[in-house]
Amino acid sequence: MITGATSGIGEACARRFARGGYRLVLTGRNEEKLNTLREELAAVGAEVVTLAFDVRDREAATVALSSLKEAPDVLINNAGLALGLEKEYEGSYDDWDTMIDTNIKGLLTVTRTVVPRMVERGCGHIINIGSVAGDAAYANGNVYCATKAAVKALSDGLRIDLAETPLRVTNVKPGLVETNFSRTRFHGDQQRADNVYRGIKPLTGDDIADVCFYAAEAPAHVQIAEVLVLATHQANGTVIHRVTR
Repeated sequence: MITGATSGIGEACARRFARGGYRLVLTGRNEEKLNTLREELAAVGAEVVTLAFDVRDREAATVALSSLKEAPDVLINNAGLALGLEKEYEGSYDDWDTMIDTNIKGLLTVTRTVVPRMVERGCGHIINIGSVAGDAAYANGNVYCATKAAVKALSDGLRIDLAETPLRVTNVKPGLVETNFSRTRFHGDQQRADNVYRGIKPLTGDDIADVCFYAAEAPAHVQIAEVLVLATHQANGTVIHRVTR
């Protein structure tokens, strides 16, 4: 089961796990995109169920997820976004609410609804998509960084709470990944988005999907707790070597 499956890392995970023989439950806000992806994957033999809802809507999310006949073997909490790049004292309240409601509260809603059924069944793997931004704040990233720090804390806390069970928890923390992430952050400004990746070969959604698949396919006694994935010329959230011509 993959949240936020209609673009970026979520869409790449859908394709990677389909190739790996998994049956898929794909969720997202855009029903048309979900249906298009389902048809694409079904054409290559994948069994796909789609659920259209916004993780910020707790009631809709709970109703949709409760309709599933069984708990997934793997849950990828991918739905998330960044909005704005302003100083904390100049930020947008609306942007803050959207990030907090999606990146933190949405993740909690899905976890709270799905994981109890995993525990009851006695197996399961939760993969949360965090970020290098959760390790340390960077300039003007304040609230987004805080939400991804929360994803790290929630992943660690869930792993502790599940230690007496066979369930596993993984926090995957990407650095620069060229998806629609920056275009969304800059409210559709493609030029600003392109500048984020200028002078460096960034990661792709496929790179992160490969990491998620590796963690999911590890032997049952192996728990990949946390993975920081960076482009070769990115050292951390702020140190990036760019080639200029």
